[in-house]
Amino acid sequence: MTNILKIDASAQSEERSLSRSLTKLFIEEFVKHEPDARIVTRDVGRSPPPFVDGAFIQAAFTPPAEREQGMIDTLAASDQLIDEIIDADIILLGAPMYNYGMPAALKAWFDQVARIGRTFSFDLARGDYPIEPMLEGKKLVVLSSRGEFGFTPGGPRAHLNALDPAIAACAHYLGVAKGDIETIAIEYQEFHDERHDQSIAEARAKTIQSAHRICRHFP
Repeated sequence: MTNILKIDASAQSEERSLSRSLTKLFIEEFVKHEPDARIVTRDVGRSPPPFVDGAFIQAAFTPPAEREQGMIDTLAASDQLIDEIIDADIILLGAPMYNYGMPAALKAWFDQVARIGRTFSFDLARGDYPIEPMLEGKKLVVLSSRGEFGFTPGGPRAHLNALDPAIAACAHYLGVAKGDIETIAIEYQEFHDERHDQSIAEARAKTIQSAHRICRHFP
């Protein structure tokens, strides 16, 4: 049985969000082929995780055996989010582009799950690369929407794309290797023209293909 963690980061409703429509479509197509797939939904767009603060940092860097109850309580939300990642085979991320980067709620989620002792270890004996991921073997599918266009490498706005590189940079905390990230995006949203309609159609087709392909070959 495949475990899928579906994360929606859009602040929009189901009716208005393009990224939510893609994550919904992916799940619908996946379960056609694997009805027993286990789906866990985490809606950070509607229920954002808490921001990291000083109390979180102190608790996270305190050895588990030395944590007081208040520290354990501070890390409870983080522990739950990390447990969801550990259990997942596929991480399905609905990530719209806001102001050329990720929504604040999604950044808060990444900050909660990138945690020493749980998703990475830190050892200065490794030299200039002391961080080592603790999870592995996950597949990450990013389903996105962008108001403008041309954000892929070589595109006219590629230099403005702070979303895809940030997700790729943090993916190792999720147990995702560089080659195990797939990104599908709808563009031209603010133009409301035929290019937007075509982009929606292409993204939906790619999402369906992705769901079928991953279902056949994962793990």
